[in-house]
Amino acid sequence: MQEKEIVFLNGEFVKSNEAKISIFDRGFIFGDGIYEVVPIINFKMADKEEFFERLERSMKQIDLKITYSKEEFENIIKELITQNSLKEGGVYIQITRGVASRNFALLKGLTPTVVAFVFECKVVDHELSKQGVSIVSTADLRWKRRDIKSISLLAQCLAKEEAIKAKAFEAFMVENTWVTEASSSSAFIIKDDTLITKPFSNEILPGIRRKNILNFAKDIGLKINQRAFSMKEVYEADEVFISAATFLILGVIKADSKIIKDGKVGFYTQQLRKKYVEKVINETL
Repeated sequence: MQEKEIVFLNGEFVKSNEAKISIFDRGFIFGDGIYEVVPIINFKMADKEEFFERLERSMKQIDLKITYSKEEFENIIKELITQNSLKEGGVYIQITRGVASRNFALLKGLTPTVVAFVFECKVVDHELSKQGVSIVSTADLRWKRRDIKSISLLAQCLAKEEAIKAKAFEAFMVENTWVTEASSSSAFIIKDDTLITKPFSNEILPGIRRKNILNFAKDIGLKINQRAFSMKEVYEADEVFISAATFLILGVIKADSKIIKDGKVGFYTQQLRKKYVEKVINETL
C-alpha cells in the first residue's frame, strides 16, 4: 500500500508534506472523529452508495456535521483520484470535530477538520486471493460502540501487532469466548453450506462488504445464519474468510496454527470473491 502525494485538507489540495493540522485538533487530542475507506477501481469509487451511507451514519452517531454535500464530497474524491492518477487502490477519509482548547465536552460550533488521501494497492488481483491467509485469535479490547467507524484504533493496532508477531495476516478478536470481528476486517465462516457471521449490533462495524456478501451468498445457494461463533467453530469450519475495502474477500486457510479443512481457499469463498469482483468492475466501467 503506497500513499500518493496530493491530499485534500479543509478545502485545499496540497502535497502531503505541506499539509498541516493543529496540535489542538480534537482528533489528535481525543480521537474525536470518524473515518472511511473506499476501494478505487478503474479510476472510480466502488461500493460508493454503501460508503456514503456508513459515513453519514457514523457522523450522526457522534453528532458531527460537515458543510459538504454528498455531491461535493464525491467531486473531492474524484479530483483526488485525477490529481494522483490513481487507477486502483483506495481513498481514506477522516473527519474530526475540529480545533478547540482541551475539553472533554462535545463542543458545539467548531469547524470540522476534513482530510482525504488516496493510496495504491491491488484490490481485484490481490496477491493473496488465491493462496489464502492465516489468522490468530486475540482478546477484543475495544470500546462498546464498535458500530461507529471511530479513529480511536489503538485496540485494533494491538490486535494486529499480535498477528504480526505470529507471522499471520490478521487477528480474530474474541470476547466472552465468541469471535466479534477481525482487527481490520469482517469475519465469516462456512459450515455445511451455511454462511455464519455475527449479526449487526453495536458490537461490530456494519461492514460494507459484509452487507453485499450476504446478498451474494443467497445467489450461490448458501444458507445464512447470523449468529456468534467461537474459535473452535473456526478451526472446524469448511471455509473461513475475511472482507475489507482493500482486498474485498480473502480466504483464511490457517487459524492459530491449525489448518482449516484442506488448507486451500474454499469453493464458496472463491465464488463469493468472483461475484464481488464482478460487482466492483461493473460499477466502475
